Amino acid sequence: MRKNYLSPSILSADFAHLGEDIRHVEAAGSPYLHYDVMDGLFVPSISFGMPVLESVRKITDMVLDVHLMIQDPDRYIDDFVRCGADIITVHYEACSDVKRTLDKIKEHGRKAGVTIKPRTPNQVLEDVLDLADMILLMTVEPGFGGQAYIPESTEKIRELRRMLDERGLDTDIEVDGGIKKDNLRTVLDAGANVIVAGSAIFKGDIERNTRDFLEIMGE
Repeated sequence: MRKNYLSPSILSADFAHLGEDIRHVEAAGSPYLHYDVMDGLFVPSISFGMPVLESVRKITDMVLDVHLMIQDPDRYIDDFVRCGADIITVHYEACSDVKRTLDKIKEHGRKAGVTIKPRTPNQVLEDVLDLADMILLMTVEPGFGGQAYIPESTEKIRELRRMLDERGLDTDIEVDGGIKKDNLRTVLDAGANVIVAGSAIFKGDIERNTRDFLEIMGE
């Protein structure tokens, strides 16, 4: 049976108390921590980079799930590995040679993920399905937190899981954007098993929110 993983996005955390917020999700049992890197070029916003990741690595043993929303991510793979990334996910749309980028991540002994925007069809991933350890489907437009889940994403998740099943692949499908307790079961049933949640975790009682998510996920 495929295991489900919760990956709370610290983009929605309180950066005045970041260490404390991270300890809350860890204490509640979340196995992953999602780390969004935005460069102001591939997406309009700018978030944070290597120094913050290095600091986060010092305070937790959680799996650091690093999502690079940056143009030409090959430039920084070595740096993010050095700073503690366990999973590095790059955008298909941002890579000049996505196979080369995934190979570079794997050469460092890290898990390699590839992601696509909501309007990019799953079919562009045909040639890299065998290479990726995880595929991230954006269920909102990348670059900003707090957006509503795009309903058409549900069928896109189902289609991707069918594509993987047809190849005998049990690859993780991660979803990111607008995931809350009221639509969590929908994306799980469609075939996703790695769940990114930001405001739904970090707004309010962080430990209670995390436990509620994990309970729905059967973890």
